[in-house]
Amino acid sequence: MLRREFLAGIATLASSPLAKAVATPHRIDVHHHLFPPAYRTAIGDRAAGQPVWSPAQSIEEMDKGGIATSLLSVSSPGVWFGDVAEGRRLARIVNDYGATTAKDHPGRFGLFAALPLPDIDGSLREIEYALDTLKADGIGLLTSYGDKWLGDASFAPVWTELNRRKAVIYTHPTTAACCGNLKNDVPAVMIEWATDTTRTAASLLFSGTAARYPDIRWIFSHGGGTMPFLLSRFVYQEATMKGKEQVLPKGLMYELKKFYYDTAQANSAPALAALLKVAPASQILFGTDYPFRTAAEVTGGLTAQRFPTKDLRAIERDNALRLLPELQR
Repeated sequence: MLRREFLAGIATLASSPLAKAVATPHRIDVHHHLFPPAYRTAIGDRAAGQPVWSPAQSIEEMDKGGIATSLLSVSSPGVWFGDVAEGRRLARIVNDYGATTAKDHPGRFGLFAALPLPDIDGSLREIEYALDTLKADGIGLLTSYGDKWLGDASFAPVWTELNRRKAVIYTHPTTAACCGNLKNDVPAVMIEWATDTTRTAASLLFSGTAARYPDIRWIFSHGGGTMPFLLSRFVYQEATMKGKEQVLPKGLMYELKKFYYDTAQANSAPALAALLKVAPASQILFGTDYPFRTAAEVTGGLTAQRFPTKDLRAIERDNALRLLPELQR
């Protein structure tokens, strides 16, 4: 009996959707980091904590996790350290390396290009180069730059250009200027990063930026940070603020349901349940946070959630193709 049950289990596993996915990679990972050697060298000690990485390592993990294509983006600390020339040089290093990696491995990689924000002129030049010359799939930004979150009025020229282009903007958290020297045993990446995602989303919403530039498609890492759990506070802010008709003419929930959210480190049952109360499955994108996390963690969480087959397929692939149809190439 035990032998028959064991063999039956093997047969079931071999024919399972997970096994087929591994055999024929189909997932699209929108949260996948690159660490170009020249970038690591250039930032020196500021690269502390970044793992050793190569495109070959990424492809090995992608094949293991049933991932067809990964969108590359730079993680924190990004490319801006307060010096204009350095920021422009680092952005170009990252973007050229990412584009070359995509070209060298056709169909396996896309690119969310880095910008040297808060350098506006440099960012506008890099948008033109990245999107027109390198054919990047979108733009990758950190959630804050010094004491400025993405709704800051000084960034308006960048949003105007990206709105004109109907660009996708992927956002990744970082340690805000306020929270870099906490004196305890809990690292900023554990709590403050999710909070920074929440704060930048609030900044975009309550400054009117999200509504003012409706053709930008925003992606928020880690299931929107802590926003789903703080939804009642967002609702209260909308209800009590002055001028809400101008700031959020279509309402808070319209904008929140229009945003996209990835599954990296947001694939536990509580996190997914909360996120699905804010946005439909059509706005959720598969993301792994490789090389910090693995595809197995994400697929395990999504499987445990027992999504309908159509919704699971949408999260793993179809939503990304709707957002970035050029990935069909």
